[in-house]
Amino acid sequence: MAAFEPTAMPYAELHCLSNFSFQRGASTAQELFERARKLGYRALAITDECSMAGIVRAHEAANEHGLALIVGSEFRLQCGLKLVLLATDHDGYSAICRLITQARRSADKGEYRLTRADFPEVVEGVVGLWVAGEAGHGAWGTGHGSRPQSETSLLKRSDRGADLRAGPSPPCPVPRAPCPPCVLADALWITSHFPDRAWIAVELHQRPDDGERLAYLRMLSLASGLPLVAAGDVHMHERGRRALQDVLTAVRHHLGVREAGYRLQPNGERHLRSLAALNRIYPAELLDESIHISQLCRFSLNDLKYEYPHEVVPDGRSASEHLRELTESGIRERWPHGETPAVRTQIEYELALIRELKYESYFLTVHDIVRFARSQKILCQGRGSAANSAVCYALGVTEVDPARGNLLFERFISRERNEPPDIDVDFEHERREEVIQYIYGKYGRERAALTATVACYRAKSAIRDVGKALGLALDQVDQIAASLAWWDGFSAIEERLTERGFDPASTQIRKLLKLVSQLLGFPRHLSQHVGGFVISERPLHELVPVENAAMPDRTIIQWDKDDLDTLGLLKVDCLALGMLSCIRRCLDL
Repeated sequence: MAAFEPTAMPYAELHCLSNFSFQRGASTAQELFERARKLGYRALAITDECSMAGIVRAHEAANEHGLALIVGSEFRLQCGLKLVLLATDHDGYSAICRLITQARRSADKGEYRLTRADFPEVVEGVVGLWVAGEAGHGAWGTGHGSRPQSETSLLKRSDRGADLRAGPSPPCPVPRAPCPPCVLADALWITSHFPDRAWIAVELHQRPDDGERLAYLRMLSLASGLPLVAAGDVHMHERGRRALQDVLTAVRHHLGVREAGYRLQPNGERHLRSLAALNRIYPAELLDESIHISQLCRFSLNDLKYEYPHEVVPDGRSASEHLRELTESGIRERWPHGETPAVRTQIEYELALIRELKYESYFLTVHDIVRFARSQKILCQGRGSAANSAVCYALGVTEVDPARGNLLFERFISRERNEPPDIDVDFEHERREEVIQYIYGKYGRERAALTATVACYRAKSAIRDVGKALGLALDQVDQIAASLAWWDGFSAIEERLTERGFDPASTQIRKLLKLVSQLLGFPRHLSQHVGGFVISERPLHELVPVENAAMPDRTIIQWDKDDLDTLGLLKVDCLALGMLSCIRRCLDL
């Protein structure tokens, strides 16, 4: 690894994908920020494709390594135009989240569709980087009608002839004519939507025609008036992840690596390169422009503000007053002959702490959902650490009488832990959908959505995907995956392979195991949480992007439970319990 050279021009990477660009990025945010810090970068942008799913992980990694995070996202429009959008402030972040939501809600789960008509006339608070001449669009190729830019593979030189013919055609040569009118029209559209905040990204990856590409982009800059800036289109933290990146590309296209052809990157240059290497590749003014843009992008996830919905509090009352009224009413029902002094002391202590930590609206939201379920005769009951709360008992959320036990409230809410409360409420599994649709109906799809769950690669799924990509026979892949029992860790794989007659020392098996070990824990796709809802006063897409779930009439945010905990956001868990359905049938009988 090249050391940071004080004489080298400083640099901020403005176009970088993490492994939350599913089957594209080959490194975690932790690896990317650790590497960028060692190389002496001033800042690092995480710009996953039409996604903010990994931005909270990036926020944590940036804080850990003391490096500035630039928040952004990459988009390819239906017309072929490729843009990287970076947030300069909170309004810009919300604008990007709205675009992601619009694109994801307009397509099936896992896809997105974004057109020029989806953009506001002026995108406030956003820097726009135009990746001009990208595959199939703009300066690099023949304009709107050209094919997607093709890429070569890890294959041996002698193997490439037939395999490359299986992929798209190779890229067109650099045009030597003046900029086509369609390209200048693209530049005009970008300039009007990102006034004084638009640049052309120059991404050079040691290709034979890099000099011609740079010359053409300079000509485009002169013709359009848009300045140039250096960027890397980074897919991995170091060159050593090239093999994994090729495998992920093959998996994404449902092909083997040998059949992927031009879909693969032509070399290993899409990694975080040393400042010395960047100074050899880019003119100094392009590197300097990256620092200028990084100084414009001051938004931090710490700036996010979350508001609870106003519907849970009647007009003319505060949340604290309404929670007090409901609690006192519940006390009279639970203890018709009067509560004990110990219970009253506990109630007052809990209400004071809830008011101090500003969690009143959370308790009111849970109470409202439970009230609706019981009005429809849907069996439900809170469980978990919420059973430690006398307030939850008074509100009818739980059924554990604090007068009969000695549970510790601090297991539920603690000032010292500074963690949001987590109330799990179980509903009859056959009728929980009624509760879910009540929440959507009351708050609207713009303000309520389910939390995501990140499905990650585990040993068996990683073995299957990598094995198929490397061209192993399907029966071999099945045997290797089946060799691991559920109680085995991946460290037991060599022993299990030997038992099944495989040679762990063979070249093919060693390559498989190395790639699988790198892939373990990588996110594979977003799924929906079993019932965790996030509900907001303002449209959720101003806080986090929303997308379609696989189930009809369901939407999810792009963050999971851990991300919400990191940012201190609250969710309401509406869970399904089959035993409650059984109890309901018994009662009916």
